[in-house]
Amino acid sequence: MNFRTIDEDSRYLTGITSIACGVWHSIALKADGTVWTWGHNDDGQLGDGTTTKSSRPVKVQGLTDVRAVAGRIWHTLALKSDGTVWAWGHNGDGQLGDGTHISRSAPVQVRGLIDITKVVGGREHAVALRADGTIWAWGSNECHQLGDGTDTEKPFPVQVKGLDAITKITGGGWHTIALRADGTMWSWGSNEYGQLGDGTREERHFPVQIKNISRITAVAGGREHTVVLKADGTVWSWGRNDVGQLGDGTTVDRVDPVQVAGISGVSTIAKARDHTLALKNDGTVWAWGKNDMGQLGNGTNKDSLVPVKVHDITGVVAVAGGGWHTLALKADSTVWAWGSNNNGQLGDGTCTDRQVPVQCIGGDT
Repeated sequence: MNFRTIDEDSRYLTGITSIACGVWHSIALKADGTVWTWGHNDDGQLGDGTTTKSSRPVKVQGLTDVRAVAGRIWHTLALKSDGTVWAWGHNGDGQLGDGTHISRSAPVQVRGLIDITKVVGGREHAVALRADGTIWAWGSNECHQLGDGTDTEKPFPVQVKGLDAITKITGGGWHTIALRADGTMWSWGSNEYGQLGDGTREERHFPVQIKNISRITAVAGGREHTVVLKADGTVWSWGRNDVGQLGDGTTVDRVDPVQVAGISGVSTIAKARDHTLALKNDGTVWAWGKNDMGQLGNGTNKDSLVPVKVHDITGVVAVAGGGWHTLALKADSTVWAWGSNNNGQLGDGTCTDRQVPVQCIGGDT
């Protein structure tokens, strides 16, 4: 197993405006429009032209003027200011959207997409929102997560059927969720654990409306659960709950929304594999669910069925969840991380797991 190494005098990673996570890798967008990645790289998901893991940030090849980034299991996505989408990493299910099944260690353009305003990753699929309010998806489709009425994988974008005027999107493991301008919420794909929130466990080939929740301002999809933020600052969730990822104090799966216990004043939420994150208005981070690798950041490895405060970190403006690790972006543009670090995904120059936040170091130029 090969890793790049660092010396102890490396500077910290700064100038970051946005963060994202794959399952075993991490992504950061700098103010200058360049993208930096670290962690697992067997499929080229770091985008630096190699398949060498890195415990420190490396610069993605040939990509500038980026305004948003996203990641999921073994692939990474970037949205450029010109409305085009670029992808790299594993492509066995066509999740790079370039019309092939060839994995890439450097960015390739997603075929036929223009005027894109948002891009998100599912487990092995990806979803993009166009300026006209339509949704386009590509990659794995075994559970109908592309919303085109088929179960056939697509190595290029196809339009999700029957939805327009969409303002927000998120990808779960094998499901997808969208919020319309009229405040209604829609979902489709896998529903084994009730993660679609329509009161059933029936897989959906096309979008179905979630009718028992309103006033949603943000949505996030975990592997098999869904989380939303309401306008009043409360958090609600549904789907799989075997390790407490719904945060309602139980391990009971839910097919309808339940309120996350004991937390309010939340400004944003973030998805992860089997844990969930909330950023409060006071700049503190709270987490719940799976914690075997310290991904809740509270100094333990004990799962939590309700939100717990991440240890000794404030001034946070954004959070992102990976498979078993978590990232936080502070107002001073520095990045902090905790949880599993077996592939160097915490970016602190080591492969040591962390139960509390550590600061990400500087990267290769």
